[in-house]
Amino acid sequence: MATSCYFDLMSNFKKNVDLINESIKGHAVTVVCASKYVSSDEIRELHNLGVKHFGENRVDALLDKKENLQDISVIWHLIGTLQTNKVKKIINEIDYFHALDSLKLAKTINNYRTKPLNCFIEVNVLKEESKHGIETEDLTDFINEVKKYDKIKVVGLMTMGKQNDIDQTTLAFKKLNELKTFYGLESLSMGMTDDYLIALTYGADFIRIGRKFIL
Repeated sequence: MATSCYFDLMSNFKKNVDLINESIKGHAVTVVCASKYVSSDEIRELHNLGVKHFGENRVDALLDKKENLQDISVIWHLIGTLQTNKVKKIINEIDYFHALDSLKLAKTINNYRTKPLNCFIEVNVLKEESKHGIETEDLTDFINEVKKYDKIKVVGLMTMGKQNDIDQTTLAFKKLNELKTFYGLESLSMGMTDDYLIALTYGADFIRIGRKFIL
């Protein structure tokens, strides 16, 4: 029974990876598996199927999984909000950080990081009170201030769409693309399981897909 369940799981993983790859065909995009619902063993199986980028929302979960997977080459993304009191334990364990949202956090990262870290500035395009991020009118000053920190490499901007609102989500992704061009940045991190196809339309370079891998 256990063997049967294992092969069923692997079959589902392969089917889902194939479906995702088919859906992004024609787009130069990096798929980050948002792996908070995926175990270390399951990450290993997805890695065997060609998935190399994995993202975690929680510091402790990322550290635990990284510890369990030292024998394979994974590119680790921290995609959730990072509290300054957790910077020291995580910041040299990741390859990308997708939620830079304050100068205090930038300064703390710079204090502990040993080499430049690829960072996306989180932008609250829709000005939602429930979400973190720099508002668009404050972005110029924020980018200029962050330039003083040599351990932070701003590679682009990140935003999230509005749940169950295609029009507002489309507006957010379109605006982020315009901001990327205006500031001459190289990448956009936007789009998740429910809205990544919209994000691709507006030039997403990194998409964060979770449950679509495991359904």
